[in-house]
Amino acid sequence: MIFFTACGTSNNAGGANSSEQNKEASADEIIIRGIGPKTGAVAIYGNTTDKGIQLAIEEINEAGGINGKKINYESGDDKGDSTEAMNLYSRYVEEGANAIIGAVTSKPTLAIAENSAEDNIPILTPTGTMLSITEGKPNVFRVCFTDPGQGQTLANFAAGKMNVKTAAILRNTSSDYSNGVADAFIKQAESKGIKIVADEGYGATDKDFKVQLTNIKGQNPEVILVPDYYENDVVIAKQVSDLGIDAKILGPDGWDGVLSVVAKGDEKILENCYFTNHYFVDDQKDVVKNFVENYRKKYNEDPSSFSALGYDAVYIYKSAFENAKSLSHEDVIEAMKKVTIDGVTGSLKFDENNNPIKTSAILTIKDGKYVLDSFAE
Repeated sequence: MIFFTACGTSNNAGGANSSEQNKEASADEIIIRGIGPKTGAVAIYGNTTDKGIQLAIEEINEAGGINGKKINYESGDDKGDSTEAMNLYSRYVEEGANAIIGAVTSKPTLAIAENSAEDNIPILTPTGTMLSITEGKPNVFRVCFTDPGQGQTLANFAAGKMNVKTAAILRNTSSDYSNGVADAFIKQAESKGIKIVADEGYGATDKDFKVQLTNIKGQNPEVILVPDYYENDVVIAKQVSDLGIDAKILGPDGWDGVLSVVAKGDEKILENCYFTNHYFVDDQKDVVKNFVENYRKKYNEDPSSFSALGYDAVYIYKSAFENAKSLSHEDVIEAMKKVTIDGVTGSLKFDENNNPIKTSAILTIKDGKYVLDSFAE
């Protein structure tokens, strides 16, 4: 099985000849291209997503492909940058791609989505959570939850299973992701009778949160929502512990991976943290067990939620291509709207805005390990 890489292959030359060669090849192949960060500050997300994509494509091609056609896959490095993502997108469209997987982070994904309407090429982001990515874009789909969706789920969890009456927010005010989750949480929490006693913010480069947390401590909330990525989450959790704040911490999927960055011996600071996630690595459903086993065998590591979302993205395309009337973009998009799969990240179908309808796993951390608390809508 040969995978084309983002650099150095003859297919990357661009121009009319490359485009015509790929369009001719599509009679025997389905050309799928991936876009995501492989270098830079968010490279871990792109690389783990791409590992899940590569595993799924290997499985499908080894089983004979899609309707007898092998998947021709290549992925490029957008460095988490919108301009880089658009450069890759334009090249892949020119080369005659049948579909795009990507981008991985939200802003590059939004840039691609906003510029894809004229091309009408199927776009499927595994992990771009910003609500506006799919809004008003019939050709753009996502596998993951939206930011507001996670905020609503966390508020329902807090009001329901946790039965809390007071909550505080500590948000990254420079992050669309953080603000999207926080704003939706507040709206849903208040509708459920939860009082928001504090809403504190910090900047993109801040690492000392003691002033904000001291203000929160004075309000004595039962839970604190921390909607950020795990690099900041672990620092905040440590400072919550140091200040003796007696509140449980809630967070979205950006918390996935926090155990990989917590200092050895400090795992106890993450006890009683709860976060939404797309799947649970120890889920005993066959589709999850098989995925985890094959991923570990191939990469010698556990798959993250990004890996699982990338994997499911390929199988969503597989279902669409199998049932599409032709390989035309229009027919594939029409087939995408009708996809239903039992994936690693849950049973999925798309709503009217091409966002997934599926359940969320609520994970907690006990004794230095991720533990499934429950599934939630």
